[in-house]
Amino acid sequence: MDFGHLIEEKIRQSIKNGDFEHLPGKGKPLPKDELSHVPDDMRNSYRILKNANMLPEEMQLKKEIVSLEELIAYCENPEEAADYKRELTEKQVRFNVLMEKRKMGQSGAYRQYSGKIDRKFGF
Repeated sequence: MDFGHLIEEKIRQSIKNGDFEHLPGKGKPLPKDELSHVPDDMRNSYRILKNANMLPEEMQLKKEIVSLEELIAYCENPEEAADYKRELTEKQVRFNVLMEKRKMGQSGAYRQYSGKIDRKFGF
């Protein structure tokens, strides 16, 4: 069944009835896509992950790195701090390997987007 004709008729009737006249944001530009600097081939994947409240692996690692740095800054026990530093080093190495594997350093779009990420995480 082709619903295109039915849909078009409903839209025309709504326009005629003025249903679209008082919509919020009418006449204003669409909001900027916060993923506009992500490479096209990755954008839909990131959007799906975001809508599912999931983080890409590299962002999860960055989040864990920030948490570990905060723990180290406030840790008073030297043995605990050493454990946190060891874990931090492992996460940083894993992050760097992941980024190298994905060849993110070569992407101009990623470099531009990564600055926004760093600012959000407070780097």
